[in-house]
Amino acid sequence: MALFRALTFEGKNTASKALQAIEETQDFIWLDDVAVLSRSKNGFIRVDSTWAQEDTAVAASAGWGALTGALLGALMGPQGAIAGAVGAGAFSVGTLSAMFSGMFNLAIADPRLDDFAASLKNDTSALVLVTDAVYADEFGTVFAPYGGTVTETEINEHDVEAIREALKAEKARA
Repeated sequence: MALFRALTFEGKNTASKALQAIEETQDFIWLDDVAVLSRSKNGFIRVDSTWAQEDTAVAASAGWGALTGALLGALMGPQGAIAGAVGAGAFSVGTLSAMFSGMFNLAIADPRLDDFAASLKNDTSALVLVTDAVYADEFGTVFAPYGGTVTETEINEHDVEAIREALKAEKARA
C-alpha cells in the first residue's frame, strides 16, 4: 500500500516556495520524490518534479518519486481527473507527459483524487507525495506550518503494482 498526500495552497508559487524553504534548511530522503503542481491565474497547469531519474537515486528512495509522477501522469492524461477539471490544452508538464504518455490509460477510481483535482483552482499550487506511511506522516509534519489543504488517500497494492508495471514497460520502450 502507498499513501497519496497533497497540500494545496492559494497562490501559484506558494507550494514551490514552501518546498524551497524546507530544502534549504533540512534534508529528508523523500524531498527528492515531491512534485509541485501550480495553476496560473489563466488556468494553465505546470508540474515540476524533484525526483531523480537515475536508477541509483530511485533505488535509494524506493522509487516513490517515479510512482508520484506516474500517478500524476494518469490523473493528467486525456481521461484523467485533472484533465477533466481543467480542460484540454491547459498543461505545461515538460518531460512528464513524454515520460508517462503510455500510462494515461491507467484508471484509479478514488473520489479523494477527484477532490484533489477539483481543488486546483486558478492561482493555486500543490505539493504531492506518494510514499509509505512513515514518510507521508513526516511530509505532513514538516509542511504543516505552511498551511494548505490536505488531501490524502491510500493507493492499494493492486494499483501500485499496475503503476510500477506501466513504469517498467515505459522504461523498456524508451
